[in-house]
Amino acid sequence: GRGTHWERKIIMLLKDKVVIVSGIGPGLGEKLAVEAAREGAKAIALAARTAAKLDDAEARIRELGAKCEIIKVPTDISAAAQCKNLADTTFKKFGRIDAVINSAFMHGNSEPILGGDLDVWKNVFNTNVIGSLELSRCCAPYMQQQGGGSIVMINTMATMKPLLGEAGYAVSKGALTTATKFLALELGPHNIRVNALRMGWMWGIPVQTALEGMAKAQGITLDQAVADVAQNIALRRIVTDDECARSALFFASDYSSGVTGAILDCNGGEFLPA
Repeated sequence: GRGTHWERKIIMLLKDKVVIVSGIGPGLGEKLAVEAAREGAKAIALAARTAAKLDDAEARIRELGAKCEIIKVPTDISAAAQCKNLADTTFKKFGRIDAVINSAFMHGNSEPILGGDLDVWKNVFNTNVIGSLELSRCCAPYMQQQGGGSIVMINTMATMKPLLGEAGYAVSKGALTTATKFLALELGPHNIRVNALRMGWMWGIPVQTALEGMAKAQGITLDQAVADVAQNIALRRIVTDDECARSALFFASDYSSGVTGAILDCNGGEFLPA
């Protein structure tokens, strides 16, 4: 089921780096920020629509005893002016932006295409695609003037393994996949790398809540629901949001300095592309 994973050593992947993380909240967003701090980031700009989520993430980072500086910037990435404010505020405070991790998203309704509300799709697209690109574009000039940087897009396995009810969300993320490659091509001459990760099931608060609901609906235990999911995963367990966060931080680090336009599957082997 959930299982355990190998012990790891902290190698300070992000030593001295300034990182922006959008979409702070329970699950991956918060873990991205916490793990960035654990890996030695000099400073982290926390961004989300809800200020309370920023406060919680800051508290969890402080629990680590990490010495990184933190700024909290309430941001709705679907608003261009707020994206610009996030980038400008971060640069003004720290003098550089080394990486931006686009984790903010809108899921929309769980519904089929036929009979679905396409007006909701427009809002999903506006956040997941336009918002992610807007924040990236606002950060890019600062990265260009400092000689480089990294942009990381959080994507989903649902773009490659269709699941009923995920159409609106997956289609928007499919568009983001294409945009990632174009942005990598455009920004490559400025030493700005653009990469993405396709996430699958991630053990954390959101997935636990979803599986509890599934278990109740099916009249089974949570452990059985977890086991049912895990049997389709090569590792035979649901990887944790901590693990997925660290995979994303690889793209924000200098260890991936020769990689751009790439997509990394981070799902424990549930989806094994050819």
